[in-house]
Amino acid sequence: MAIKIYIDQGHNPENPNAGAEGNGLREQDITYRVGKELGALLRANGNFEVRESRPTPTSALGTSNTTSLQLRVQDANAWGADAFVSIHTNASSIPSAGGTEAFSYANGTPAFRLGEDILEGISRETGLSNRGMKVRPGLYVLRRTAMPAVLVELGFITNPEEAALMNNSPELFARGIYEGITEYYGV
Repeated sequence: MAIKIYIDQGHNPENPNAGAEGNGLREQDITYRVGKELGALLRANGNFEVRESRPTPTSALGTSNTTSLQLRVQDANAWGADAFVSIHTNASSIPSAGGTEAFSYANGTPAFRLGEDILEGISRETGLSNRGMKVRPGLYVLRRTAMPAVLVELGFITNPEEAALMNNSPELFARGIYEGITEYYGV
């Protein structure tokens, strides 16, 4: 029985629910590319079935921020996903802020442990510092999913070095997430 991974490429190509911008790059473009790379890696494994929230670069969900998030969660829940991985880039007013981090609904949960494995994979593949897992019960995609859900902040789009790495080497981030998922599931 395949493990069903729902890849949520954070944000829409345009508003509503467009993402952060920094260093001439858009979050929604980076998350789309990393999600496509991750989907290809998981599909090639044979142990996974994959669904992406944005199957094409122009795929947009919802007519507002709220409905965009609701549709992602409803799709994953209806599909019966085993895990939900939402991909994002971080942003800060401090250009030197950096590193990868992730969020789950609560501490000590399967999602928290999956997030830890994903962060270790990203840090190992990219060399970015691991800022660790944080608990964010207020985030809609973590609160309303029926399966373990992790929101991953790949790196900081506002950090010139990290933005360039995410833009030029999305496969490193995808491989890091993939390694975290395979480590977590033992496949």
